[in-house]
Amino acid sequence: MRAYVGLGANLGDREDTIRRAVALVDELAGVDVVSVSSLRETEPWGPVEQPRYLNGAVAVETDLPPRELLDALLEIERRLGRARDDEERWGPRTIDLDLLLYGDLVLDEPGLDVPHPRLHERRFALEPLAELAPDAFVPGRGTAAELLRALDTPPQGTGSRADVVH
Repeated sequence: MRAYVGLGANLGDREDTIRRAVALVDELAGVDVVSVSSLRETEPWGPVEQPRYLNGAVAVETDLPPRELLDALLEIERRLGRARDDEERWGPRTIDLDLLLYGDLVLDEPGLDVPHPRLHERRFALEPLAELAPDAFVPGRGTAAELLRALDTPPQGTGSRADVVH
C-alpha cells in the first residue's frame, strides 16, 4: 500500500531531526521509504507563538495496517523526544509525523483519521505531498495538485507561501 507521511519540526536541529525520522521510518519492518520531498521553511499554524517550521513529506510502501503504521510513527516521535501528552495543541515540537494518506482509504476512528482531516487546507502539508505525487487523490477532495492550486490565492495579508530550503 502506498501511504504518505507529513514531516515537521520547529525545535532543536530541525533538519537533523527530520532526517533521523525518515531513517527510522525506513527501518520499520513492513515499511519502505520510496521518496522524500524537499524540506520547506514555513510559518507556524495555530494560535501559539513559536519558531518557524521545517516541513516535508515521505512516500512509503507498507504492508502495515493504518493503525499499526500510525502507532509506529508515534513511537518514532517519542524516540526523537516528542512528548505529546505534555505539549500544547498546535504548539512547538521536536518532530511531528502525520499519516496524510493511506492509499484511497477513508477512516474515522478514535485517534486515527485518514486522510488527515485538515490536509486540504494546509499548504505546508500539500506542497510536499504534491511534489512527491501531484496525482495523489485525497478522497472526497481531489488530487494534491488540485487542492494546492485552490490555496494559491490566500486570503489578503496571510503571507502563506513557504520557502523551499532543500
